[in-house]
Amino acid sequence: MSRGLEVLVLSVGGVLGVNARYWFATWMSGWVGTRYPWATLTINVTGSFAIGFLSMILARWLPHPSSRLFFLVGFLGGYTTFSSFAFEGHVLWERGEIGRALAYLAGSVGAGFLAVVLGVALGRAVVGPELLRSESVQALSE
Repeated sequence: MSRGLEVLVLSVGGVLGVNARYWFATWMSGWVGTRYPWATLTINVTGSFAIGFLSMILARWLPHPSSRLFFLVGFLGGYTTFSSFAFEGHVLWERGEIGRALAYLAGSVGAGFLAVVLGVALGRAVVGPELLRSESVQALSE
């Protein structure tokens, strides 16, 4: 497959995944509200299930690299990168690298949370402290 075709397949999958995430989150937030991030939790869990299921199905019945690129990297990458994170943790676990799997999973969550805290602190330092916590949380649900 040419590099141009790879970019096209990846881009179309990503556009569809991003739109699926946005519209599903919009619908779900309207249904259950935004007090708890149910939409994000649901997207992360469904994306994780989908990458596990589709990686097996595609390997067996549609092994062409473009199908994996479209569904796993493009669509699910746009829908949620959490699915890739969860799948990579599973790969380490399945290889018997339990310590590395746990370190990767805990490290990614811990370091990701710390990075958000630092990013918010730096952002508030730049724009000023008048941006309230509820406004930053609201930005995610819009």
